[in-house]
Amino acid sequence: MSALRRATRADLVGLPVDVAPRLLGAELITTVDDAEVRLRITEVEAYHGKGTGSLPDPGSHARMGRTARNATMWGEPGHVYVYLSHGIHSCINIVCGTEGEAGGVLLRAGEIIGGVDVASARSGRTGRDLARGPGRLGQVMGLRHPLHDGIDAITGIPQHGATAALLLGEPLAEIAAGPRVGVAGLAGTDAYPWRFWIPEDRTVSPFRWGRGAAEAAAANAVR
Repeated sequence: MSALRRATRADLVGLPVDVAPRLLGAELITTVDDAEVRLRITEVEAYHGKGTGSLPDPGSHARMGRTARNATMWGEPGHVYVYLSHGIHSCINIVCGTEGEAGGVLLRAGEIIGGVDVASARSGRTGRDLARGPGRLGQVMGLRHPLHDGIDAITGIPQHGATAALLLGEPLAEIAAGPRVGVAGLAGTDAYPWRFWIPEDRTVSPFRWGRGAAEAAAANAVR
């Protein structure tokens, strides 16, 4: 495993679909109310915003443009976009791309390599399931919507009792790619193979179709 270093904004200025694979094997460290948890990232998904890249992304929160909810996605790379899923789960994304063009990489799964006791206490889980899936990952890392939306993982400046740090190493030699998990319609098919994961890693979450995605995939295949 290569030595890790603190990420810079320059590391994250590419399109989300290009940046996302580079985050595999990277680490996110959060300290919330003096409790630190360290995560090795094993699964991610890329999301573009309106006007970002050559292919519109109908699965993105920013597909229609800037809103109060997705404002962090349009800011400087390296900040953390924390959004609320299903009204209960705080999910964590690393903002990437050029400031003013929305983009983010959802952290879908990871291995807790530091602060296991803290993560277990927050979740009531143990082992590989601690951060398997974006809701579980957000829970054990301790970042909460809306308190920590926009926290800076480059400078580590505290925000509402929390800090975040992103550490990068060399890109992994072997990665897998495929459709995003649970994304509705065409955006959740092979037309958008924007989910990336470490092959054979036991912390990676299982694939499931989003609403209408299986039908869209079948229709797309016969064209």
